[in-house]
Amino acid sequence: MNIVLASGSPRRYELLKMIGIENFIVIPDTSGEEITPGLPPDEQVKKLANEKARNVSRVCSKDDIIIAADTLVYLDGEPLGKPESRSDAAIMLSRLSNRHHTVYTGVTLLRDGVDITCAEKTKVYFREISPDEISAYIKTDEPMDKAGAYAAQGRGALFIKRIEGDFFNVMGFPLCRLSTMLKDFGVTL
Repeated sequence: MNIVLASGSPRRYELLKMIGIENFIVIPDTSGEEITPGLPPDEQVKKLANEKARNVSRVCSKDDIIIAADTLVYLDGEPLGKPESRSDAAIMLSRLSNRHHTVYTGVTLLRDGVDITCAEKTKVYFREISPDEISAYIKTDEPMDKAGAYAAQGRGALFIKRIEGDFFNVMGFPLCRLSTMLKDFGVTL
């Protein structure tokens, strides 16, 4: 039995190491994700995480435990994925400025066709961000591969006034929830 992380995210990789999972295999799902219009946010991220786990399971042993996650930022009921360009990142950050938004992460654990899938949500409150601050932040390239165009664990932390919920969820992996899911598959941390 192997633990397989179905993600190429360096943050998720580091978070698994941080909670004591040392030996795992990384097999990112490269099939791409498709958002289903009208699907509630928690169901959307659960669907995406489950699809990732099932896609990766095709190249794994049936005894492997596959861990997949998907994170989306929602503002006014609209999902904000990863920015496609610097101007897209600037638009996202301008929209998030001086407002709150919700981060949803879906997590799926899959073994031998049996899955546990859940969603975690966290509210994030931003301070007002000036156009100069947005421009300087984008020049760091930090926002370019992050849902909502910011990293709570990086320089994006400078914009966050308050978080309600699991901080690690904002990074893309709700660790408390993940640990209880792993227990259900017989993995104790």
